[in-house]
Amino acid sequence: MGTVFAIVLVFVGCCSNVVSLELLVREFPGCGNIVTFAQFLFIAIEGFIFETNFGRKKPAIPVSNYVIMVTMFFTVSVINNYALNFNIAMPLHMIFRSGSLIANMILGIIILKKRYSASKYLSIALVSAGIFICTIMSARQVNVASEGSEEQGFYAFVHWLIGIAMLTFALLMSARMGIFQEMLYKQYGKHSKEALFYNHFLPLPGFLLLSKDIYNHCVHFSQSTPVVVPVVGLTMPIMWLYLLINIITQYICIRGVFILTTECASLTVTLVVTLRKFLSLIFSIIYFQNPFTAWHWVGTAVVFLGTLLYTEVWSSIQTALRGPDVKGKKAE
Repeated sequence: MGTVFAIVLVFVGCCSNVVSLELLVREFPGCGNIVTFAQFLFIAIEGFIFETNFGRKKPAIPVSNYVIMVTMFFTVSVINNYALNFNIAMPLHMIFRSGSLIANMILGIIILKKRYSASKYLSIALVSAGIFICTIMSARQVNVASEGSEEQGFYAFVHWLIGIAMLTFALLMSARMGIFQEMLYKQYGKHSKEALFYNHFLPLPGFLLLSKDIYNHCVHFSQSTPVVVPVVGLTMPIMWLYLLINIITQYICIRGVFILTTECASLTVTLVVTLRKFLSLIFSIIYFQNPFTAWHWVGTAVVFLGTLLYTEVWSSIQTALRGPDVKGKKAE
């Protein structure tokens, strides 16, 4: 029952979060900082009350390790948000971040000296090819969209290249953070909820560096069209309503993933998160009518095919279909 509940939370929370984020970004493309700050603040307050018992509970993992993890986490979050200011469409943003398997494998080989099977390398090649196809097609769209003077077209393309470089850096930094977190869990045990709190609480002072941008967006949000909130009957600016929905759905999404990691194997978690990303992408394209060519669909399909191959979901399904008799023969 817990597994089904967690999967529902992941799909409902994460997909709704993507929709609310796109509604915010479409109106104010540079609003990523205020969105991230609001999410961090909400999760930090919730964790301070329920996880640390108002600061009375000591952390199982030394805070110094969390400081390192938080520095990486904060950097990744801010860079991913800023990338949206550089002609990066939301579907490409989502596809690019789906390439985390590539970064994890590369850094796993370099740092942890891991070795993988041929199927793993094939899956990474597929993911890389899919992202490459989508990136190239998006580059062509940037050139077409910026028709006019040659100088304007060149500027728009360079602007877009900076966004791609930012996404690439964030991808590698996120993978490095995952490896660091994995090493901490091996040493101190798995404390996912504690890590969730410190990852969102410790970076809060860092938002002081972004205070001017956050304040400016607070002003813009307050000047947006007022709407009546259903059920409650209160009137509030629509951008603040979108932000409130984004905060709540982000929390539901993270809680769902947390419950899923405690209830299921990592394979199941990866598969559910991958399917969630795919549905979010499809909804974003259809509902918001984002430009998406046939080649984009090919690239997307290849990315998710590679992801599913990496998780070995096909062999798991075959094993399940064969039934317990096969396992019994192997045991003999």
